[in-house]
Amino acid sequence: MKIKIPVYEPLLIGSVKKYVNDCINTSWISSRGKYINAFEEKFGSYIGVKNSVAVSNGTVALHLALLALDIKEGDEVIVPTLTYIATVNPVKFVGATPVFVDARRDTWQIDYEKIEQRISSKTKAIIITHLYGHPCEMDQIMHICKKYNLYLIEDCAEALGSKYKGVHVGTFGDISTFSFYGNKTITTGEGGMVVTNNDKLKDKIFLYKMQGVSSTKRYWHEVIGYNYKMTNICAAIGLAQLEKVKMILDMKKNVAKWYSDSFDQLGIDYHKSQKSVFNSYWMFSVLTGSNKQRNSLQDYLLKRYGIETRPTFYPVHTMPMYYKKNNSFPISEDIGLRGVNLPSSANLSKKKVEYISRIIGTFIKGKKTY
Repeated sequence: MKIKIPVYEPLLIGSVKKYVNDCINTSWISSRGKYINAFEEKFGSYIGVKNSVAVSNGTVALHLALLALDIKEGDEVIVPTLTYIATVNPVKFVGATPVFVDARRDTWQIDYEKIEQRISSKTKAIIITHLYGHPCEMDQIMHICKKYNLYLIEDCAEALGSKYKGVHVGTFGDISTFSFYGNKTITTGEGGMVVTNNDKLKDKIFLYKMQGVSSTKRYWHEVIGYNYKMTNICAAIGLAQLEKVKMILDMKKNVAKWYSDSFDQLGIDYHKSQKSVFNSYWMFSVLTGSNKQRNSLQDYLLKRYGIETRPTFYPVHTMPMYYKKNNSFPISEDIGLRGVNLPSSANLSKKKVEYISRIIGTFIKGKKTY
């Protein structure tokens, strides 16, 4: 029987409709209103950071982080290649040069052991991505940043609620960013957050997101800024989602456990959590035997059973705008060619997870093509 199972769908529960209707009834639907401040304050309180600035999406959050740190043309920024392209593009927005680092086989995160060999006199910052919800090795990365006096930006778009040694990701960096796109752990439809414990950086982030307008003189613009504001309606959705974040994370933890238990029994290779971390499992992923098998599996699941999946991210260095001859990062390339993101919605039932797992196990173990 063909049952349509999306790779992800938001869980719009709690006070979402109540808060949105309040925005509409009071006419506070644009970029001013009580829900923006409330969302920022409660978000900062949840992860344990002093300053939170709501913005229109996760990509502009990274752009603002780079602007606030004065990263510019001639600078280099260390980045993972196994990530979504939005992690890297903002480096080019400010005229800087991204310098790629391969992933670790065990965690799929940026390989801290290979970062130092990529640092030069032009390096100003490191951007890390907590890919698919699994935290990076923060002790080692923080040590490198301190040793070379580099800024650290955490891209937490996929890792809300994830923790390293009991501490929320997003609290380690000079600046950290989050995304609230429709397929993220909590959503505002489109939206993002920039967070920092540094008041001066917070002021610069706010300045640039508000068209560079002066905080003391109306319609006087101090720098070339951007319209990166979040709307009150989006913030209202975000606040309602944040109020239910523990429940959502608990539900996603269950989904990950059901997948893990099934694939352990079947002997299927998947993205495992390492010690000392809490993985929020934004996406649960498996590794197939080859790129051909991965593509065949995705077609088989969708066409035969209505199960939607996604390929893991293609490494950014393989994209035409970033490609350089002889620039090879083999682990990232391997994961990017063989990995599959499985349905990972918080409200996925145990019965459906086991159903999906059985089909995948039969396909991979039988080495089927379709």
